Amino acid sequence: MHKQQSPSPSADRRLSVLARHLEPSSSAAAVEGHNNHSIVGAPTSGYDGKQSVFSHIVRAPEDPILGVTVAYNKDTSPVKLNLGVGAYRTEEGKPLVLNVVRKAEQLLVNDRSRIKEYLPIVGLADFNKLSAKLILGADSPAIQENRVTTVQCLSGTGSLRVGGEFLAQHYHQRTIYIPQPTWGNHPKIFTLAGLSVKSYRYYDPATRGLHFQGLLEDLGSAPSGAIVLLHACAHNPTGVDPTKDQWEQIRTLMRSKGLLPFFDSAYQGFASGSLDIDAQSVRIFVADGGEVLVAQSYAKNMGLYGERVGALSIVCRNADVASRVESQLKLVIRPMYSSPPIHGASIVATILKDRNLYHEWTLELKAMADRIIRMHQQLFDALCAKGTPGDWSHIIKQIGMFTFTGLNKEQVAFMTKEYHIYMTSDGRISMAGLSSRTVPHLTDAIHAAVTRAC
Repeated sequence: MHKQQSPSPSADRRLSVLARHLEPSSSAAAVEGHNNHSIVGAPTSGYDGKQSVFSHIVRAPEDPILGVTVAYNKDTSPVKLNLGVGAYRTEEGKPLVLNVVRKAEQLLVNDRSRIKEYLPIVGLADFNKLSAKLILGADSPAIQENRVTTVQCLSGTGSLRVGGEFLAQHYHQRTIYIPQPTWGNHPKIFTLAGLSVKSYRYYDPATRGLHFQGLLEDLGSAPSGAIVLLHACAHNPTGVDPTKDQWEQIRTLMRSKGLLPFFDSAYQGFASGSLDIDAQSVRIFVADGGEVLVAQSYAKNMGLYGERVGALSIVCRNADVASRVESQLKLVIRPMYSSPPIHGASIVATILKDRNLYHEWTLELKAMADRIIRMHQQLFDALCAKGTPGDWSHIIKQIGMFTFTGLNKEQVAFMTKEYHIYMTSDGRISMAGLSSRTVPHLTDAIHAAVTRAC
């Protein structure tokens, strides 16, 4: 047996001190008076011990889009209708989890070899490879020549932010032109990323269509090398997209001035029902061999809103540049969120790499797109049948989740107050939140709002 060692003198002293601290005090006064040691909070500058150090902070306004849902949730009316939310709803007004997503998740759950270790900084390799193929095309020369670097990001917002910060650090021009109007988060994302945000004309309120001449003029006067944000399809909030010929003119102008395209692709397959048609704007630019940035989101087209699954792809001139770009993207991502989450990206990769699951996804995706297209048509037909004043043809010309109705703030406020219909104040409505059952209610509200002002 080992001989037990006696405690060292220093150990004895530590035990003695510990014992004194554990002994019950004879009185509160004895505790207070022991060496006169009492614990006092160190005052913070401007802190008087009663007020919070954050008491000077003012309440921030609600996000103009998310705030619509907050107001809707507080409304107790049985006929209330939320057309502000940018998420798909079924004909019954319920959120939808795709069957193919449930199948993919079950496969992942059943795979006992799966682990929960950190992903690499750039994310899941299969997801990145398959995401680039989805947006650029499986036969893309850029992919075949290894000129594309793709990193997994936190949905579309995160992809835009990572791309913005990369450009602010490494690109010679720090000005980005965004369409007017655009998604409300765009200017905030790029400003906080370190870029100077300017706008170019896009929507023409007079025609409720594309202000193509204004777009060309504004991009034509932009400084050489400026960054230009482009919506790949289903422009948010207007639903107005350039034609294929117009995209070609935009590409020719931008390349002639050395403008750098940065695509936001949030609705691939969700707009027309075709993944290839909705990617044609991006592929037109990639085909000329020039450089392009693309932010992708799987929130809408796979219904993975809360999984925060997205990708940033940067198409470069050659493979060596692409490799160096990726090395710098890692330095942007590492202090921002270190590495992306594994679950959502694994769902996407499982679906994209399995032929049967991929086919099933395209069918479910087209079904969602088709329902939204039907809602466009039903609303237009109902307004025409009711004889609502004005030309409402823009509703069926616009594409995708949103329609820019042309209603003004006062009309929107009237519809919210009198009909309990919620939408953003600019008159944007989510067609995905509409159903055959609620089209008549919305039609009545629009008719009342428009004729009230006549």
